[in-house]
Amino acid sequence: MFKPGQSGNPQGRPKGARNKLGEAFIEAMHADFEQHGVAAIVRVREEKPDQYLKVIASILPKDLNVNINNMDDLTDDQLIERIRSLDSAIRPFLDAQGASGSVGGTGPETTH
Repeated sequence: MFKPGQSGNPQGRPKGARNKLGEAFIEAMHADFEQHGVAAIVRVREEKPDQYLKVIASILPKDLNVNINNMDDLTDDQLIERIRSLDSAIRPFLDAQGASGSVGGTGPETTH
């Protein structure tokens, strides 16, 4: 019936035919989301938190770079000041624990 290498539709599929269903579906989903989206999200979050998290995970990129280091832009002087500030904040707690003997460790105290 058909010669080798010839399809049953020599004209091929009409241009854009494959995308019409997808486009119609997306348009319908968009219209529905515009009307009910926020309420649906709230309902799923409250009633089915596991499904809510699945949706969130499914829309995240596969390679998510979560860099929460907010010190990358600090100068050396700013970093030193930050360390000194943190040392001042925790020093009273470290000194109190050291005085009561509740901190383990056998080495000498270090000075910062």
